[in-house]
Amino acid sequence: MLQAFVLAIALGLAVGGLARWAVPGPDPMPLWLTIFIGLTGSLVGGGITAAIVGVSTRGDLFAIVMVSIGVAALLVIAYRRFVQDRPVTGPEAMRLPTRGFGIPRLRARLEQVGIDPDSIGTEGGPRALPHKREELEQQENLRKLEDLWRAGILTEDEFQAKRAELLESDGG
Repeated sequence: MLQAFVLAIALGLAVGGLARWAVPGPDPMPLWLTIFIGLTGSLVGGGITAAIVGVSTRGDLFAIVMVSIGVAALLVIAYRRFVQDRPVTGPEAMRLPTRGFGIPRLRARLEQVGIDPDSIGTEGGPRALPHKREELEQQENLRKLEDLWRAGILTEDEFQAKRAELLESDGG
């Protein structure tokens, strides 16, 4: 019984993962949803194919697997279209969704590490958030200033004055 359950989960994950891979563009979704889509695709697609062609040869099994993946891919497309409310093709299909299971959490985590979620899938690729970019520039300038002081190019007084000036000009 436990082996059948584990096998079903593994099958759902494999079919769901292949279905997600077959549809271009990012489709971030929880693991449980990938498994659910894979199992549903397997049950519907595999059941219909097995009823039509039977399960007597390896070719029949191949057809069942391919139709299962195809049905699961259609479910991924339906999820993208109706739950995430975004197109399946074109430039907008490559953008990170704003709706869907787990999407708000994913977007918040990206913002937390300084990545603009809306820049994913755009020309130029992911970019840092503007306020994070300024923060990173300030840290880099402080590091360069400290390197100059450690190398003996700046005196302690010059270092402290420039450091205070840098922190003040950047609002810190």
